[in-house]
Amino acid sequence: MSLSSLAMAAPRQYWVDNLDPWIIHFSGGLGIRWYGIAYALGILLTAYLFSRWSRQGRLPVSLHQVDTLIIYGAAGLLVGGRLGYCLFYDFHEISHHPLEVFAVWNGGMSSHGGILGMVLGICIFAWQRKLNPWLFLDAAVVAGPLAIGLGRIANFINGELWGRPTTVPWAVIFPRSPLVNGMEVPRHPSQLYAAAIEGLLLFLLARWIYRSHPRPGFTTSAVCALYGIGRFIDEFWREPDAGQPVFWGWMSKGQLLTIPMIVAGIALAVWRARRTAQDSPDAWSTERDTKAAH
Repeated sequence: MSLSSLAMAAPRQYWVDNLDPWIIHFSGGLGIRWYGIAYALGILLTAYLFSRWSRQGRLPVSLHQVDTLIIYGAAGLLVGGRLGYCLFYDFHEISHHPLEVFAVWNGGMSSHGGILGMVLGICIFAWQRKLNPWLFLDAAVVAGPLAIGLGRIANFINGELWGRPTTVPWAVIFPRSPLVNGMEVPRHPSQLYAAAIEGLLLFLLARWIYRSHPRPGFTTSAVCALYGIGRFIDEFWREPDAGQPVFWGWMSKGQLLTIPMIVAGIALAVWRARRTAQDSPDAWSTERDTKAAH
């Protein structure tokens, strides 16, 4: 995008993202943010889906145990998301001020770290009860995109994680974004692109895979690869985070971090696809149970 084309676009009437990130704001950093509501709704939707699959026999836990499972997964998501951001994107600051890890009111969550933390939390739940973790991870990766989509919408409301400069008719001006040649310029609403790709589209694909392939672990691996691909694509519209390196002149750190996910997901999907439900010790799910989950 050249400066001349942006200068021509500046006089046009683009929508300005001046949305209030607070639903209720008391004082300072106290109140209720849309971002927090997005996390809460994501957890509630996940709890609803898990409860439904528990009643259908797709998950080998009682409704009471579903509540505990949600707590493990949510705790892993929040802790992993915060630690992931601090390690991947803010390590220099954290290395000098370690207590900033706990300053959650200043923002900063990593989706990669959140996913890893959620996986660990679910695995701990399963291992403690001597259950196959793949069964729970498969369910989690179906519900997870809904939470991701809600989080991206909250990013848009917050006016953060904005896109690259553009002159497309649906471009948005984000007042907090860097000036270009001293001007506020229109940018891609990349948060909404991500909500559609990483959220809605991935949820629909994950739900279809979960219904069609009962092999434990196949849904997890396939969705892992699909999420990585979707994230890699929508990062082309997103402005790289300030101060973060751009590799080879075009690849953002977010894209670089998705490559291991794509490779691991594809390799794991091939491995799990070769196994049948009968040759696995976790083959608790009968054909009747699978049909009931449909």
